[in-house]
Amino acid sequence: MTTAPHAISAVVVMGVSGCGKSAVGAEIAQNSGGRLIEGDAFHPQANIDKMSAGHPLNDEDRAGWLTRLGEEVATAVRNGEKPILTCSSLKLSYRDRLRAAVPGLGFVFLELTRELAAERCSHRPGHFMPASLVDSQFATLEPPYGEDRTLVVDATKSIESIGAEAATWWNASQTSSATALTGS
Repeated sequence: MTTAPHAISAVVVMGVSGCGKSAVGAEIAQNSGGRLIEGDAFHPQANIDKMSAGHPLNDEDRAGWLTRLGEEVATAVRNGEKPILTCSSLKLSYRDRLRAAVPGLGFVFLELTRELAAERCSHRPGHFMPASLVDSQFATLEPPYGEDRTLVVDATKSIESIGAEAATWWNASQTSSATALTGS
């Protein structure tokens, strides 16, 4: 499913833990000339400690983090960059918070099964997000089906093909929007 009737100013690579956000985000950046912003790098230490201890974050834990991410992406757009943010963005309210900070924000949703997410997470030694929290991520997830400026992708495809597809989709939003504005 693809929707991008208007130009996309920046992209968020979203999905549950283990879906491949960082790898896909890096591939999109490489294919689009954009700059990768790792959302995990902006978590306050309290959030990292909570997740490391096996406790899922709640809306209150995520609020300041999402605000900070929105500010970072908005600044990058203002500076003429093409930012690609990695952020789980599990709930519509989280995505709307980011959209409010960054008009024209697009989302690439990496969709995969609970079993595959857990298996991938179990092979990430040293990451603060344990595989035991995958179930809580799926319980929180509100898939972005039908949302404006959203590309839904099968996360079992190769990183290269997802990155190329997402970059093409993003670039096409610029072209189709320019065509709509000029009528040519």
